[in-house]
Amino acid sequence: MTQTTEAAQAPEDSRPVRPAPSHRVHRAWLVAAVTFVTIIGAAAFRSLPGLLIDPLHQEFHWSRGTIGAAVSINLALYGLTAPFAAALMDRFGIRRVVAVALTVIAVGSGLTVWMTAAWQLLLCWGLLVGLGSGSMALAFAATVTNRWFTERKGLVTGILTAASASGQLIFLPLLSWIVTEHDWRPAAVTVSLAALAVVPFVWLLLRDHPADVGQMPYGATEFVPKPEPARGAARRAVTVLFSAVRTGPFWLLAGTFAICGASTNGLVQTHFVPAAHDHGMPITAAASLLAVIGVFDVIGTIASGWFTDRFEPRRLLAVYYALRGISLLFLPMLLAPTVHPPMIFFIVFYGLDWVATVPPTLALCREQYGEDSAIVFGWVLASHQVGAALVAFLGGFARDRFGSYDVVWYASGALCAAAALMALVIRRRRPAVPAPAAAVSPAPA
Repeated sequence: MTQTTEAAQAPEDSRPVRPAPSHRVHRAWLVAAVTFVTIIGAAAFRSLPGLLIDPLHQEFHWSRGTIGAAVSINLALYGLTAPFAAALMDRFGIRRVVAVALTVIAVGSGLTVWMTAAWQLLLCWGLLVGLGSGSMALAFAATVTNRWFTERKGLVTGILTAASASGQLIFLPLLSWIVTEHDWRPAAVTVSLAALAVVPFVWLLLRDHPADVGQMPYGATEFVPKPEPARGAARRAVTVLFSAVRTGPFWLLAGTFAICGASTNGLVQTHFVPAAHDHGMPITAAASLLAVIGVFDVIGTIASGWFTDRFEPRRLLAVYYALRGISLLFLPMLLAPTVHPPMIFFIVFYGLDWVATVPPTLALCREQYGEDSAIVFGWVLASHQVGAALVAFLGGFARDRFGSYDVVWYASGALCAAAALMALVIRRRRPAVPAPAAAVSPAPA
């Protein structure tokens, strides 16, 4: 009777939490599914910039360098916002931050319909959409993975990373058809509505921590209480950065990921469609090829997550970058008015390697920086987007200056070779060695 009374009087948060029955799907997988759908909705806007370069150039007579500058701002903010977003999620919760970010994306994309000057493109597509998307960058996936999973982290990271490719797969053919048949403005509205449509799913289904629903993280053996909201989000993000920059692995991870961004988002995602169009390929055909890259990106990224759980991530990164560099060196010879078998081979090969670098990079961040890994990865992602931003601008500038993109393809292939070498020299973090029992001072009586 006494034990029963004491149990009844115990505070609710101190009661032991029973694990869910083994036959039920763990709530972590539902949260991962909502995160996947959310990233797909946000990925819609990332499918559009490459399709807008020629239409905006023809309608407003803006140079490709100017349009590329708006994409550059977008990509840079996408990365620079990420580490602060990870800290904000610790302070205000995942659900609130992501819902606001999706709304900002919708507003920024929708306002472009009324723009008449280049500065408005920089403001709407560069600033607003960049800030919103940065708050839903891969740091979002890293935060969800770290909180909800103790096992299968590599696999979940691969699945969530593949969500961006899935969004590209879904929206690229649709948006290219809309741009070709109905102008670019309806395409911008479509992106805005897609972002808004995801908000209710986030608000109703996403949860910040397993403790919110009385469960343990997937694979955990004991209950993990929800931490108190972290204050000073911006200060923490900067503090973690200052600590990380004093270590060699951070610069190697940031350097390789900058090259990753330069050779994917900055180059292929932004300039592949106009480059193919320069060779006489219809925009819809080029956009469809880019969408096919998304198909194989899903396969390659999930496979990379599986590999990361089983193989040395440094060697995986070196192989990924080397293969990507080789494929980019061949691309200028493959561009033609029609789609032919060698181009299809490139699309499949390159697609498998598109963001396969993310799971091993995130695994190395966890190995090196522990509890701060999500914020450190946010800064590493910032370098990814800075690299993408530079090439998004320089690619347009090179096209205006030289009349083709060839020099950009070759330079990116060489950079990938450098990234492969950098990945191999990242040192392995040695686990802490416990002090010998004799060296431990006895506790005071």
